[in-house]
Amino acid sequence: MAQSRLTLKNGLGVSYTDEGEGAPLLLLHGYCGSRGYWDEALPLLSAHARVVAPDARGHGESDAAEGTYAMEQLAEDAVQLLDALGIDRAYVFGHSMGGYAALALAERYPDRLRGLGLVHSTTFPDDDNGRANRDKVAARIASEGMRGHIEDLIPKLFAPDNLKTMQDRVERAKEIGFAASPQAGIGAALGMKERPDRRGVLERLALPILLLAGESDQVIAAEKRFPVSGADVTHRLLAGAGHMSMIERPEAFAQAILEFVRAAEDSAEEDTDV
Repeated sequence: MAQSRLTLKNGLGVSYTDEGEGAPLLLLHGYCGSRGYWDEALPLLSAHARVVAPDARGHGESDAAEGTYAMEQLAEDAVQLLDALGIDRAYVFGHSMGGYAALALAERYPDRLRGLGLVHSTTFPDDDNGRANRDKVAARIASEGMRGHIEDLIPKLFAPDNLKTMQDRVERAKEIGFAASPQAGIGAALGMKERPDRRGVLERLALPILLLAGESDQVIAAEKRFPVSGADVTHRLLAGAGHMSMIERPEAFAQAILEFVRAAEDSAEEDTDV
């Protein structure tokens, strides 16, 4: 895969993959992940589109920074990457934490979007218990480092049945998590804790929206998977997947993404012809 690195205007060094030609897709991975989360699906996507997949700050091979990683800052990083690559508007797909960043991007920069996709993510903020758990995670990482947290976290991200049949993929996800900076583990946990309710962003966004969920997701509760409906909103529920369909069911994941993008592109062409 074509892996590159550049320094954003804000001084952050970012590593990313940029492959394929056609409509640009920006893939934002989840907490304690990296662009490696997309390895199974990326060739399927880049055969039909241009795919840009960065490592978030402090994750993978991108630079870490001190302090809270606000979702707005992750969104700003993503926009600065689009600027550096000369991409005016893209389809932005965010997995889990990446979805929270994508929502912040859509709120602040709706003109940079062709469409928006939340992948195993939600518009809802943390409840009181969730915020308390973020503090516990941050304290644990500060005390112990990343390993124990990742060992506990990753199995929860896969459908229970897949833990038995996809042990190699589970271990790969752990290795990706181990590589995340403790600064990122702490900063991103605290950033997610502070995120607001952004359901209104989807309600106001006059663009195609994809809400993609896993049938066996143990992280995003069923009642939070599809927060909005409408003519421009596509709901996709993938059987045989937990919180990691891009790894658990890459073919079905890629098909859902490409079908959404093709429909959006066709609709945009029809609007232009009118």
